[in-house]
Amino acid sequence: MELPPILPTLTPAELRELTRAKALLENPGFTARLAGALGKPIEQGFKLLPRGWQGVVNKAAKTALFAALNTAVTTMGGRQPKRASEKFHKLLVGASGGIGGVFGLASLPVELPVSTTIMLRSIADIARSEGHDIRAPQTKLACLEVFALGGKSSVDDAAEGTYWAVRAALAKAVSEAAAYLTEKTAVEQSAPALLRLVTAIASRFGVVVSEQAAAKAVPIVGAAGGATVNVLFMGHFQDMARGHFIVRRLEARYGTQIVQAAYESIALPDDRRC
Repeated sequence: MELPPILPTLTPAELRELTRAKALLENPGFTARLAGALGKPIEQGFKLLPRGWQGVVNKAAKTALFAALNTAVTTMGGRQPKRASEKFHKLLVGASGGIGGVFGLASLPVELPVSTTIMLRSIADIARSEGHDIRAPQTKLACLEVFALGGKSSVDDAAEGTYWAVRAALAKAVSEAAAYLTEKTAVEQSAPALLRLVTAIASRFGVVVSEQAAAKAVPIVGAAGGATVNVLFMGHFQDMARGHFIVRRLEARYGTQIVQAAYESIALPDDRRC
């Protein structure tokens, strides 16, 4: 009788890393961070946004993601792991946030592509620090995929906001985009494979951008607060990136099935997401 193969298991150190990744990926979200920093909910900010603001946010989010994708395809390179410069990128995005704090929603179409590109650089920096080759199309798209984490689309239910559900929802679009980018050296925004991926990511990224815009609309925020909001915005996606690329590093060694099962078996402290 042939015995079933013995499946490899994560080491205690790797399980600790995976626990850290889950704590980062299943955190309370950007809204909770904003409320904690501002000392009040941001619902007031949503009421102060002008008519048609959602359309402005959605268009700006798509434009920003295409700008980030173009940067990923044409300029990201290098594979040597090194410590990520997270504080430096927070400083850069905080400076761009000061502009949004002064000029409000009107500055979003200009400021968001800048801050998103800076965030992509930080996300790629984190991916490289976790041992990933950021020259590979799959890694570049995994960097872009981070913008879908930590935000829900308008059609999500409670379960679909989880890390693995978001990845599953994006899997086909990511695969098609990777196949396209393997053959191309430039980003064509009209390419169906890229349009599908950017639209899917933008539906979730736009939720977090909306929260960011609402926070900046609160009168007490201003320019200094705009910078603070952008630093929180950056920190949120840096945490998503760190968790995401820890998981992907372990997947490269053990396979998705084993890592996902281990991830789902982990109970976070006090049975809550943090």
